[in-house]
This record gives sequence, C-alpha cells and structure tokens, in this order.
Amino acid sequence: MGYICAVTGKGGVGKTMVSALLTRQLIKNGREPVLAIDADPNSCLDSALGVKAGNTVGRAREEVRDAAADAAKSGISKQDLLQYKIAESLVEADCFDLIAMGRPEGAGCYCYANNVLKNVIAEIANEYPYVILDNEAGLENLSRRIVLAVDMLVLVSDASNAGLKTLARLHDLALEMGTEYKKLILVINRLRSGALLDSIGIQHGDSGVLPDSIKEIMAATGADGIIGLPDDSDVAEYNEQGHSLLGLPDDNRVVVRIDGLARIMG
Repeated sequence: MGYICAVTGKGGVGKTMVSALLTRQLIKNGREPVLAIDADPNSCLDSALGVKAGNTVGRAREEVRDAAADAAKSGISKQDLLQYKIAESLVEADCFDLIAMGRPEGAGCYCYANNVLKNVIAEIANEYPYVILDNEAGLENLSRRIVLAVDMLVLVSDASNAGLKTLARLHDLALEMGTEYKKLILVINRLRSGALLDSIGIQHGDSGVLPDSIKEIMAATGADGIIGLPDDSDVAEYNEQGHSLLGLPDDNRVVVRIDGLARIMG
C-alpha cells in the first residue's frame, strides 16, 4: 500500500489547494506517480490539477443501477460492472492519476459504491507510492471508511479564531470515528500577519516561538507539526481564473511551504 495522506477541514479553507500542491511537490521531488483521489462530491481537484474528470464514481453508480439488469443477462455481476466503471473513470496524466467521487444524480446512498470504491482503491493504491485524498468538508469520507487508516492526516483551517477552534473539533471527530493515522499535521491557511507567518514553518511539538493560541491547539490535538500558509495573491488569481495550480512558480510562498510539508512525508 502506498503512503496515504488525507486532507480535510471545513468548507472553503483551502483543502483542495493543499491537496493539489502536495501532489505537485511530490512530483517535483521525484516521488511519482501519485494517485489523487477527489472524495469531495463537488469535484474540483481535477481543475486544480489541470485535468478533467469526465466520469465519477457517483456517475458510475447511476450507470450500473440503470444497466444492472442487462448486465446480469450477459453474465456480468453488478459488482464486476461497477468495478469496471470505476476503473474507467480513472484520469491518467503525466506523473499522476486522478479518480473523483462525484455526486450521484439520482436517489439512493453511496453505500454500495463506497464499498466497491474502497476495494478498488485498496487494489490500485498498491501501484502508487503516494496517495493524496482530498476529502469533502468535515470527515465524511473517512467516516464512510473509504480508507481505514492513513499515514498522514492533514487538518486545514483558515486563520480566524473560529477556524482554529474547528481544528480541535475536527480532531475530536476523527477520534470518535476511530480514524487511524500515524502523523497529524495542522495547516493554517491565508495568514496575513507576517510575524505569525514567520513563527509557523514546519513546527514540531510545543515550540516557544508559537503564539499561545496556536500552542493550545497543538496541545489539544497532539499534532506532530503545524504549518502556516500566507494569503497569496498568485494562488487566489489562479483559483479565480481556473488555472492549474501545477503552474505556480517554484518560488511562490505557498508552494515553498507546501514543499516543506511534502518532504516530511515518508
């Protein structure tokens, strides 16, 4: 099984940006190929990576539901058909592949599709040294057990006081769900304070240079490290114009910080 990094947080804090740039830096550092999994039903990781996920697991589920009777007549089981459809939805790109969860177009739950996706991921993840899982807001996909355990859990927040408190709640939720991880990293995005940004590189433990509010979050979560990302105009422009974040320059301030995060992955 490859090294699995799951990225999560509340909506709008930059989870997909972190996932895309982690993919970028793993490739830059020669740790390829990477499997990027867009587990958010809104499916925007493909755009951040400059590809198009035409088919999704949600759509595959609908297609299999509609075609199950005809498939059975042909001797094809529903599970085999769904596995084929999910494999068909894999987007292949240079140095990385992507699979998107998507959203079902009709009534019903993801339960059956989730179980098959879990099996498919378990099979294809063995072919990749690194897997980046971009979750939907909260920990829904981890609670569905799409992956049972991760090597690194990354909790992303904005720099607001409410956002920082959300990190502790997300951590508590992860514990309640029995989420297993080997390393926990906190990411605080869109920092505007130069002094605060300077104090949050890749920090480990209760560093004396961290503000008291950050120390409290570190203590509450038992995080292995914390990283601050600047509120960057280039990143904002790329997002607004729908450009691939893979095109950001190597010396971009956010890219440099994410590179530090990528380098502490096993």
